Amino acid sequence: MVRPSSLKLPNKFLRKHRKWPLSPYKTKWHRNLNQQQAMQALKQAAERTTSAPPQENPSKHQQHHLLSTLIHSFNTYNCHPTPSAYHLVIKTLATTSQFHHIPPVLDHLEQVEKFETPECVFAELIGIYGNADKLREAVELFYGIPKFRCVPSVYSLNSLLSVLCGRSEGLRMVPQVLVKSQRMNIRVEESTFRILIGALCKIRRVGYAIELMNCVINDGYDIDVRICSLILSSLCEQNDMPSDAVMGFVKIMGKQGFSPGMIDYSTLIRFLVKKGKGVQALDILNTMKVEGIKPDIVCYTMVLHGVITEGHYERADEFGELSRMRVLLKEMGQKGVESNFRTYRIMLEGLVSKGEIIEASVLLEEMLERRFCTSRCATVDEVVLGLCQRGFTCKAVELVQKLVDKNVAPGAMAWEALLLSSGSKLTFSETILTGLVKVEPQTIAPI
Repeated sequence: MVRPSSLKLPNKFLRKHRKWPLSPYKTKWHRNLNQQQAMQALKQAAERTTSAPPQENPSKHQQHHLLSTLIHSFNTYNCHPTPSAYHLVIKTLATTSQFHHIPPVLDHLEQVEKFETPECVFAELIGIYGNADKLREAVELFYGIPKFRCVPSVYSLNSLLSVLCGRSEGLRMVPQVLVKSQRMNIRVEESTFRILIGALCKIRRVGYAIELMNCVINDGYDIDVRICSLILSSLCEQNDMPSDAVMGFVKIMGKQGFSPGMIDYSTLIRFLVKKGKGVQALDILNTMKVEGIKPDIVCYTMVLHGVITEGHYERADEFGELSRMRVLLKEMGQKGVESNFRTYRIMLEGLVSKGEIIEASVLLEEMLERRFCTSRCATVDEVVLGLCQRGFTCKAVELVQKLVDKNVAPGAMAWEALLLSSGSKLTFSETILTGLVKVEPQTIAPI
C-alpha cells in the first residue's frame, strides 16, 4: 500500500533532468526586444555624431565609428542587424556630410548581411547623392542595387532620373541609364515619362516632349493632365511659337480627353494677347465660361488689354461693362446688400440684349444655384436658343436639364431650338433629350 504522503513528495530527479520545449513566441519576443535595445544604442551614437563638431583629421577609428557601433551593438545583444539600422547609419553620414564613410557601410551590407535590403534605402541615398552633386555615385549605386539582394524597380529608376534631369551633366547620362534599366528588367511607367517630358520641356525641347507624349498615348496609357499642362506652358513660353501651333496642340489634346484648367486657360490667354490675338483670347474666355470655369480678374484684364490693343473698341466697351457688372455685384455683397431675383433678371436681360449668351448662361446657372429662377421667362428661352445658334448644343442640353431639375419649365422656343439642332450636332444620347421633353407636367412650375 502506497502511503498518501509519498505521492506529494517531489521527484527531484525528474525536475532536474526534464527538458521543456522552448516556445517560438518567446524566442521571437526576445529577439525583437534585443534588436530594439541594440537599435536604441545605435541611435544614441548617431545623435552624438550629428551634434559633434566636425574634425579636420579624424582618425581611422573615428571614421568607422558608426559602422563599428552598429556591429558592436547588435553583437552585444546577440542579434542580427536590421535594414533600419543600416538606413540610420547611411542617413546620419549623409546628414553630417561624411560621404566618404558611406562606401564601407555599403560594402559591409553587401558582403556580410544576408537579408533583402529594402529598395527605399537606395532610392533615398540616390536622392542624397543628387543633392550633393554626386551624380556618378548615384548612377553607380543604381547599377549595383541587385548586389544587395534587392530587385530594382521603377521606384529607384525614377529617383535617379529625377536627379539626373535636374542638371545638364545628368541629362547626358539619361539615355545610357534608360538602356541599362531595360537590361535590368525594369519596366518604365507613366511617372517615368512625366519626369522625362518635364526635363525636355525644361531644356526647351518641346517638340521631343510632344513626340514622347504621343508614344505614351500610342502605348495605351491614359493622357496625363499634368503632362499636357506642362507642355502647353512650355509652348507658350516659346517666343517664336506660332499661335496656330499652340491652338492646334490644345485641339488635338482635347480630342484625347484633355480638359484645360484655370491655370491652363490663363496661360493660353496670356500667350494669345502677347501674340496680338486679343479677339481669339476673348473666345478662350468664353470657352472657359462654357466649361464652367469662372475667369478671375487677371483673365478679364488681359483680354480687355488685348482687345483694346487690336482696336476693337466696341467689343472692349461691352467687355468693360461686363467686368464692371461683376465688380458691382461683388461690392454689393461686401456692403451687405443681398442680390435678389430682380437684380439677376435685370442683369440677365441686359446680357441677352447685347448678345452675350455665354455670360448669360453662366449667370442663369448661378441663378438656379441660388434658387432665384423659380418660373419660366422669355429670357431663359433666348439663352437656350442663343446657345444652339452658336453651336453649343450640348451646353444647351445641360442647361435645360438643370432647369428641369430645379422645377423650371423651358418654353416652346427652347425645345424647338434643341430639336432643330440635335439632328447633326447633338452628341448626347437621344434618350436624354426625349426624357426632358416628356417630363410630367405636374412636376414643372406653371408658366
